[in-house]
Amino acid sequence: MDGGLGEADWKVGVDIGGTFIDFCALDTRSGRVASLKVLTTPDDPGAELMTGLTLLAEREGLDPRAVTRFVHGTTVGMNTVIQRKGAPLALLTNAGFEDVIELARLRMPDTYSLFCSRPDQLVARDMVFGIPARLRSDGTERHAPDMAAVADAVAAVRAKGAMGVVVSFLHSWRDDAHETAVKEEVARLAPELFVFTSAEVWPVIREYERTTTAILNAYVHPRISGYLSALEGRLAGRGVPARPLLTKSNGGVMNAAEGKRACVHMLLSGAASGVNGAAWLARQAGEPRILTLDIGGTSADFALIVDGQAQFGVGEMIGEFPLHIPSVSVSSIGIGGGSIASVDGQGVLRVGPDSAGSTPGPACYGRGGDRATVTDAMVVCGWLGHSQMAYGQLRMDAGLARAAVKRLADELYRSVEATAQAILDVAVSEMFAEVEKMAARAGVDVRDFALMPFGGGGPMLGVFLARELGMPRVVAPRWPGVVSALGGLVADLRGDFVRTLFAELTPGLMPTLREAFAAMGGEGRDWLAAQGHSGAAELRIVADMRYAGQSYEIETSLNPEWLSGNDPGTIADAFHAAHARLYDFHDPDGRIEIVNLRLSAIGNGPALQFPTAPEEPHAASAERSVPVFTGGAVTPVGLYRRADLQAGARFVGPAIVAQEDTTFAIPAGTAARVDAHLNLHLTFAE
Repeated sequence: MDGGLGEADWKVGVDIGGTFIDFCALDTRSGRVASLKVLTTPDDPGAELMTGLTLLAEREGLDPRAVTRFVHGTTVGMNTVIQRKGAPLALLTNAGFEDVIELARLRMPDTYSLFCSRPDQLVARDMVFGIPARLRSDGTERHAPDMAAVADAVAAVRAKGAMGVVVSFLHSWRDDAHETAVKEEVARLAPELFVFTSAEVWPVIREYERTTTAILNAYVHPRISGYLSALEGRLAGRGVPARPLLTKSNGGVMNAAEGKRACVHMLLSGAASGVNGAAWLARQAGEPRILTLDIGGTSADFALIVDGQAQFGVGEMIGEFPLHIPSVSVSSIGIGGGSIASVDGQGVLRVGPDSAGSTPGPACYGRGGDRATVTDAMVVCGWLGHSQMAYGQLRMDAGLARAAVKRLADELYRSVEATAQAILDVAVSEMFAEVEKMAARAGVDVRDFALMPFGGGGPMLGVFLARELGMPRVVAPRWPGVVSALGGLVADLRGDFVRTLFAELTPGLMPTLREAFAAMGGEGRDWLAAQGHSGAAELRIVADMRYAGQSYEIETSLNPEWLSGNDPGTIADAFHAAHARLYDFHDPDGRIEIVNLRLSAIGNGPALQFPTAPEEPHAASAERSVPVFTGGAVTPVGLYRRADLQAGARFVGPAIVAQEDTTFAIPAGTAARVDAHLNLHLTFAE
C-alpha cells in the first residue's frame, strides 16, 4: 500500500444510489483524486461500503487511518418509505382530529384521472388515538391532556404491536407543553416504545404538514438508527478515525448521532448531494446558471443552480408523501438507466417507472435480468458496450441486450434497432415534460441555462435532452458518475430552524422579528458547536410570506440588517419583488403576512481545490470508429477516452466519450472542448 498516515490526508465522500455506491476521495496533500463505483447490496446495506474501501486501498493506496473526513449519503430512508418497510407506528392526536392524515388537504394526487386514489397512510386508521386535550390558537390552554386516555391508548398500542408513537396536537407550534407531557407519559408507561412529537421534529403551523413530517421521521427511525450504528462500527473496525458525517436534504451535513434522531432531515440526502456537488463544480467553472440532470439506475432528478447556489423549497415528495422541511428543490421522474421498457395493453411503448435496479439489473449486465431497459437500448444502438463499465466491474453483453429488446420489437413490429431508439426517445420525452413543468413552477426559461449531466446515466441521455429543450450548452464534469459523492465531500454543516409567527407585517412586528432571529441564531450557533464546528457561523434568514387572504406562501430571502429599526418597508419590497418574479404580479398596497421565519446556520466545510491545467487548444484524436444507430441509419462514430482528453482538447460529434464511471453520447454537429478543470463543454450547431 502506497502512502501512510503521515503522508496523506484523505477526504472521502460516499453516496449510495439504487444501483451503485459512489466514492469520491481527495488526498489534500498531493491533490490526487480517486473515484469508484461499486454495485449495491440491497439485502445488506453498508456492506458495499466496506467493499469500496477495500478496492480504494488496493487500487489507489488509500489508508483508512489517513481518512480525516468521511461524509456519507444514503437512500436507506427514502427506500424504506417507498418500499413501506418502516416501523409500525401509532399516532396520538386531539380527540375529534383522528382523521387528520386521511383528510390531508382534500386533494387527489391526480385531479383529472378517473382512476386516481390516495395512498394508504403510513399509520393505519386503527392506530390513531384521540386524546382529550386542547390548546387555543393563541397557545392558551383550554383542556389539559387526559392522562387516563393516554394510558388506554398506550395499552392498545402495545397490544397492536407498534414500535413507536408520534404525538401531534393542534397549535403545538405555539406551545409544545401538551405534546411534551404526553410524550413523557408514554415513555413512563412503555419505555420500550420510541416517541417523537411534531413540535420537536418541525414546529410549523398547519397540523397536516407538521404531522406527516413527524410520521416520516418516526417511520424510518429504527432502520436508519440501526444502519448508522452499523456504519460507525464498520468504519471503526477498518481503523477510520473520522466520525461519519451524513448528507442532509438541505445540502448540508450533520453528525451520525443527530442523524439517528433527526432522520427526516436525510431522506433526500442523495438527490441534495448531487445538486450540492454540481453547484460546487459550477462555481469552480464560473457557470452562473445550471440545470442539473442526475440519472441513476431508477430515476432522473432535475434542479436549478442560480449564481452558483442550489435553490431550496419545502413540500418535496418522499414517495407518495410530502416532506415539509427545507430541502434542495429537486424534481424527479422514474426514468433511469435501469428503467424497464414495456408495451401496454393499447400497444403503446412505455418506459419506467419500474427499474431493474442492481439486482438483477439490465439484461446487458449478465446478472439475470431479461427485460429491456434504457441501458440495454443504449447498448443495442451502439452508444454503450465499447469499454468496461463501473471501473471494470461490469462488461456489457450486447447479445443479452439485443435479445431483451427483440421481445419488445416483436410486439411492436419494428426492427430491434428502431425499438431501441424508440425507448431512448420515450425516455427523453418523459424528461422533457418534467423539465418544462419544473421551469414553469420556477418561472425560468431553461434556454438561459447550461445543462450539467451527471450520475451514471446523465451523460448517456443528457445531450439529447439539452438539444430537445433548446438549451445552448452542456457542461460535463470530469467524474460525472460520482458528483453526488463529491457533493458530500465539499458540503458545509447546515442546520435549519423555524419560528411560526403568523402575523401581519407592520412596524409593530419588527421587535418580534428581531427577537425570533436572535433566538434562532443562538440555537444555530449551539447546533454548530454540538457538531464540532468551532469556526465562524453564517446565518441566512428567509421568511414564508403572502398577501393577506392567500392560502400559501412564497419564500423571500431577507438581510438581517433589514430587521433593525421599526420600518418594514425593505422587507415588504423584497416580498413584492419575489411575488412579481414568480407570478408577474404584485400588489404594492396589499397587506402582507409573515407565516414562518426560517434560519439556516452554516459552518463552512473544507476549502478543497482540485488540480487544474493550462488550457492549450488542440485537436483530440479518436481511439477508433464504432458503428452507432443514430435514429435513421448506422453511422461511424469516433470513440474517445476521457482520460486522454487534456485541457484544451477539441473535437466535433458524433462521438462517444468513454470513462471509468459513465459514457457520453454526443450527437452529430456538437462541438466539444475541455477546460482547465477538465470539464467537457458541448455546444450545438445553429
